[in-house]
Amino acid sequence: MKNKIRYTDEPMEVGRIIPNFLPPPDKLVFKEDAVKVTLSLSTRSVHFFKSEAAKHGVRYQRMIRKLLDAYVDAVRDAPKGSAPRVEQARAKYRAPRQRTKAR
Repeated sequence: MKNKIRYTDEPMEVGRIIPNFLPPPDKLVFKEDAVKVTLSLSTRSVHFFKSEAAKHGVRYQRMIRKLLDAYVDAVRDAPKGSAPRVEQARAKYRAPRQRTKAR
């Protein structure tokens, strides 16, 4: 089977040419306006984001930015007049009654 097989007896179909099917370069850029800030975060938070970013092959600062953007979208899209989850009143905790032995 060292001889190569050449298929020459069948007609070759050439695909049709589609002009300008790729978007222009300015449509490929997904950069949003950004503002640089200085922010102090806990060591465990930074360690978490760095390790997760390394697992997924992305930048940890981008992950933090996406998390903040998701929070802003969730709060902005919440129905008016509803309190954010953190501010909602919690039910009071009552310790269960201790049973006494019946004599």
